[in-house]
Amino acid sequence: MAETASENVTSDAPVPAEPKATGYSWYVLSVLVVVYILNFIDRQIISILAVDIKADLGLTDGDMGFLGGAAFAVFYALFGIPLGRLADNWNRVKLLSIGLTLWSAMTAASGFAYNQLSLTFARMGVGVGEATASPTAYSLISDYFPKRQKATALAIYSSGLYLGGGVSLFIGALIVEAWNRNFPAGGPMGLVGWQAAFLAVGIPGLLLALWVASLREPVRGAMDGVASPGCPSPFREFGKDLSMIVPPLTLWGAAKRGPAALAINVGFAAAIAAFAWWMIRLTGNFPQWTAVALGYYAVFSWASALRAHDPATFRLIWGTPAFICTTLGYGLVSLAAYALAFWSAPYAEIVLGLPKQELAFILGANGAVAGFVGVILGGRLADHLRSKNPAGRVLMIIFGVVAPIIPIWVGYTTENSTLFYIMNFLAGMLGAAALGAAAATTQDLVLPRMRGTATAAFFLGTTLVGLSFGPYMVGQISDLAGTIVDGKPVGDLRTGILSLIGVAPIALGLLLYAYRAVPAAEATIAERAAGA
Repeated sequence: MAETASENVTSDAPVPAEPKATGYSWYVLSVLVVVYILNFIDRQIISILAVDIKADLGLTDGDMGFLGGAAFAVFYALFGIPLGRLADNWNRVKLLSIGLTLWSAMTAASGFAYNQLSLTFARMGVGVGEATASPTAYSLISDYFPKRQKATALAIYSSGLYLGGGVSLFIGALIVEAWNRNFPAGGPMGLVGWQAAFLAVGIPGLLLALWVASLREPVRGAMDGVASPGCPSPFREFGKDLSMIVPPLTLWGAAKRGPAALAINVGFAAAIAAFAWWMIRLTGNFPQWTAVALGYYAVFSWASALRAHDPATFRLIWGTPAFICTTLGYGLVSLAAYALAFWSAPYAEIVLGLPKQELAFILGANGAVAGFVGVILGGRLADHLRSKNPAGRVLMIIFGVVAPIIPIWVGYTTENSTLFYIMNFLAGMLGAAALGAAAATTQDLVLPRMRGTATAAFFLGTTLVGLSFGPYMVGQISDLAGTIVDGKPVGDLRTGILSLIGVAPIALGLLLYAYRAVPAAEATIAERAAGA
């Protein structure tokens, strides 16, 4: 009788209404898309300016790969860690508006660069500012949209990546051509076309920051039915997080955890320094490998400190093979995507001899439409696959690895410009289909209070693996495979770009493991967090 009564009570209990996205949710998403468009305009405009910068500052393809990759990516990734944690503990709208102000100002400052060092520092500043964008946006979207719409909403947000990257080519080419035509000997303050382009795209972001500041901060965890308040002292925690990643404070932090932790930290620092020294001797590129070594050492120090101070978050991120393999697998997808985004315009200009304005317009439109269509359709299909299969979204990431291989090979071996444009479009669209699936998968593998940190960890893969190495790898291989013409080195960009196909087997292996591991990992989130 008792069991029957219990069953009756249970069956008569009201079922909680499923939370729904409101009109304001979609308004916030539209603002975040505009922010992300500007984010990628500021990040990617250096691609269409690469040939001009290279000639003006006397740089190699490897140098340009560093400026388009690690100079930005390392600092974007590192500051994404404490800023992701700050997004978990503080007002996300305020944090995003501050970050937007910073990266816009540093983009404008790039317009006053006069050598590789000054442009490197400006790119570092852009990276720090842009590190606020996705941790805050992903966390806001997760609190404005229910789980069943999350991949779609994140895919729509991610479309700003492709729209911004595409628009940056058109805007950059337009400004450079107009400026150099009107000021052939240099304009006000001696600025040339590529410098004016940085100023023109950086300044509007300062106004956009005011619009962002007007958004409402949602209740954290509202869509999950679990209130998840932030830390009462967010900036104290932010200071602690900074001390976990900034050398030599990392040594002090490790020493506080005990002699064994200090010895491990010093040992890793020595190992990564030795590796960087060897790579510098091998390639001759000091900035690239110094930045990469700094980045990987700082991430190791942060992960070690996170394990001691927040074992639950460490367990669900760094201690979950499904999370790591999903992140690294997509990181290799992004390696090819970032490399193509950076080098496709210089390749068309140098190898195919296409005019800058033509290739910028077509490649820009190609990138915007291909990325937008790919990421939206991929996100919708990933949500559909997820409804049929707990690991269904991982299938969409695998598709993003395999599908672009043939378009890349055909597009970057043909001499026909029309075929090049078509294959470039297909490669971008097919690769973009993986992003929404990867982002949603990592968000679903952690608790609501950990989403900003999880986003930062996810973007470690897309930056320290993808952006740090994609543009640089192509540039370095181009330099190595190139020849000397009239006493000057001439790179082989075709060989450099085709080398990207070699990362596909590694990505595929990681994602096949993730496909098997994700369902169990997602089903045991609360249990594993409590056990930690």
